[in-house]
Amino acid sequence: MEVSGEASPGLRRRDLHTRLLRLAAQPGFQRWAARIPLLKRKVRSEGRELFELVQGFVASQVLSALVSLGLLERLLDGPEVLDALARETGIAPERFHRLAQAGAALGLLTLRDDQVRLTLRGAALAGVPGLRDMILHHDILYRDLADPVAFLRGETDPELARFWPYVFGAGAAEDPERARRYSNLMAESQGLVAQDVLAATDLSGARHLLDIGGGTGAFASAVAARHPKLRVTLFDLPPVIAAAKERLAGQPASDRIDTAAGSFRDDPLPQGADTISLIRVLYDHSDDTVAALLAKVAEALPPGGRLIVAEPMSGGSRPERAGDVYFSFYTLAMGTGTTRAASRIADLCHAAGLVPDRPIHPKRPFVTSIVTARKPG
Repeated sequence: MEVSGEASPGLRRRDLHTRLLRLAAQPGFQRWAARIPLLKRKVRSEGRELFELVQGFVASQVLSALVSLGLLERLLDGPEVLDALARETGIAPERFHRLAQAGAALGLLTLRDDQVRLTLRGAALAGVPGLRDMILHHDILYRDLADPVAFLRGETDPELARFWPYVFGAGAAEDPERARRYSNLMAESQGLVAQDVLAATDLSGARHLLDIGGGTGAFASAVAARHPKLRVTLFDLPPVIAAAKERLAGQPASDRIDTAAGSFRDDPLPQGADTISLIRVLYDHSDDTVAALLAKVAEALPPGGRLIVAEPMSGGSRPERAGDVYFSFYTLAMGTGTTRAASRIADLCHAAGLVPDRPIHPKRPFVTSIVTARKPG
């Protein structure tokens, strides 16, 4: 038993850290540090980052205005006269100039004389499939987060929870039009996800892939196109499969894509696949639902069969913005899901009887992260 009155090394480190935090919070220290050559660059960088956090909500609304007005797509055809655009949009010239100036500050536009042009960043944003619809869809999330403290306390009724009723199961997907809206929104954003998943995983030895919760077949189509000898089965809720059949009709690889309608909660999974994919599925659901689904996956796979999970994930012990800010709060507003660290998903796979593979380090975690696992045997 330690009887010395001297503080332990751990306590001393915590005390030093607390003192440094209090020192850094003092304006006088900040002014002093800004004059020291070795510190001033760091101080300025931190200052810029802090201001980006403070003004971020305004930047998102500027982006929403540019997208709502269709300005980025229009400027793909070349520069436009500012005042002429102002008249067409019904915005007073002085106010429109402010919007254009803000867009330039965000790196999306450039201003020269009386004209506005698109930058390469603006063109890239305009060219990402589905990004425009997702930005416009954010109006719902903005409303849900209008009072963030009440939202976190569970005192609000998030609108997103009513927009995505399909996550509660087949019984809640009785509105075909709503199912179609969901499927179209997801399908447009799946192209980049498919690119990253197919670049990071080797499917050369697979014979038959079952894509669970695959929407209208964006990922299934990409897999079939990349691997001409691979058979693909798309499994989703009946209203979604109805839309999938329309979307897949006439596509080059549609003859190798089967469809099966059902709910992974209530119905058995289609059999015969040696590879199963869950693309942006698990983060929509609670741990209990995920555990039950993974148990079904383990039962359906043959010995040596493989599972691929791709979705936004938490950074775990190293938080990152896509998974731990945007998608974390988005799924919280949905009311059913959560972003999980790759290690947590691996643990859930292990509990279901699957053996997780070595971690895959994604090139673009803001697009997707990936976990794979195999059935022993």
